[in-house]
Amino acid sequence: MPTSPPSPPFSDDDRIDFAGLFTYLRRGLRLILSLAALGLAAGIAISLLLSYKQAAVSTLRVTFGFSGFERGTYPNGAKFQPDDIRAPDIVNEAIKHLGVHDLTPDLATKVRGAIGVSGIVSQNIIKERDKLRAAGQNLPPYFPDEYEISLSLPRDFILDVRQRELLLAEIVNVYLEKFRRTYADLPPQFGNAFDSLNNADFVEYELVLTKEMQNLHFFLEQKIDAGDESQHREPTNRLRTAKIFRSPTNNLSFQDLLKQTELFTQIQLNEVLSQIYIYGLSKDRDYALTKMNYYMRTLEDQEQQLKEEEAVVTGLLARTQERSQNYVLATKTQQPQSAQPMLDQGFIDALLANDAYNFLIRRALDAGLAVKRVQGDIARLADRRKRMQSFTNQEGKDQAAVIASTREALGRLEKSYQELISKIRVVLDDYARQEYADSVRITMQAKTSSLLLNLMLGSAVGVAFGLAIGAGLSLLKPAPALPPASSA
Repeated sequence: MPTSPPSPPFSDDDRIDFAGLFTYLRRGLRLILSLAALGLAAGIAISLLLSYKQAAVSTLRVTFGFSGFERGTYPNGAKFQPDDIRAPDIVNEAIKHLGVHDLTPDLATKVRGAIGVSGIVSQNIIKERDKLRAAGQNLPPYFPDEYEISLSLPRDFILDVRQRELLLAEIVNVYLEKFRRTYADLPPQFGNAFDSLNNADFVEYELVLTKEMQNLHFFLEQKIDAGDESQHREPTNRLRTAKIFRSPTNNLSFQDLLKQTELFTQIQLNEVLSQIYIYGLSKDRDYALTKMNYYMRTLEDQEQQLKEEEAVVTGLLARTQERSQNYVLATKTQQPQSAQPMLDQGFIDALLANDAYNFLIRRALDAGLAVKRVQGDIARLADRRKRMQSFTNQEGKDQAAVIASTREALGRLEKSYQELISKIRVVLDDYARQEYADSVRITMQAKTSSLLLNLMLGSAVGVAFGLAIGAGLSLLKPAPALPPASSA
């Protein structure tokens, strides 16, 4: 009997002949594998070309946890901005620390333009705030405590992948050092009083050292007051306040340092300054009087300027007092929760009037106190000048012994002053390690999008494309001719 040829894998009766299908694929296996290899090579080549044209993104995550951050402020009350971490001075300093060779003038500008800072907000917080917003409640501002810092640069940029990751970490370190210098370390103006008095006259010791101790006293009082405010704002964090902090290194608190500063001023500093005052010590009294006169003129000009500012503020304050009807108590009417909020013009005017009145009162108080401080400086300087003039009108006595004794006292005073400053630095360092240990912390080390992932994706696409074309071409091949059937 004649043998019928094998039916094609696809026929008009919608039935698939899988045996014939695999037969065709098996016969075209060599073509399929060849095209798959060609697709693999093409996919790798195209992925490499596209990857070098695209930007490589390096990311790093950092958290902030200093006092005041929950309100969006720094510890001193200044407004916090996430972009502060990519400020020009920080980026420039980080690039210098990185030690990049072949620096171009616009490198810092390109790097800073490629840095992005975005907050990370969890989905739970978004859902909770959406529920509160749907319920008609006023939502307070939310400040994410974790941020992602990204650096997007072409792969053929002057910085390689490792340098980009190190640059991101260095930017965070420079920002942390700047934060510590600003809010944790002793300000640089303290501790250099005697260095600025090299070859100075004895009269200038009183002016400089008196002002130095006043500023130091005010700085320590600010630390203690900041501890009180922090304790009032954060009752669960009282052990970290400056008011009750005690250094584990020298067992001193800020209150102890304030007392030692007062004792230093009352005993050691006043002893030396009183000796200079009583004997009218000066290397050149005429020259000292000339400087006093110039300083007196400067203080008088400053007093005149402050009086003019005080007159302007008091004048505005008097005008607001004449229109006392504008200082009213603002009230808020109850409205249905579903109703739209209504803004009453009288309510707004009352708030503005109250704020303006309070602002003018504060400015008038500040201006009056500033005038009184300058007047006190003028009175003290006038007394010193009168005292110096009384010595210039008399015959000069041999003050060699007194000058020698005063120089020795100044040497002891400088040593005690440096010891006091050293104690303050130790307490501040210990306080900074406790209070600002987690102020800026890296939660995820820098990493860069891998080129291998793009190569794998391109390779997979190329192989799949090659297999598909090879399989299609194999199925399109005509079936081989069969020998004619022999008759019985």
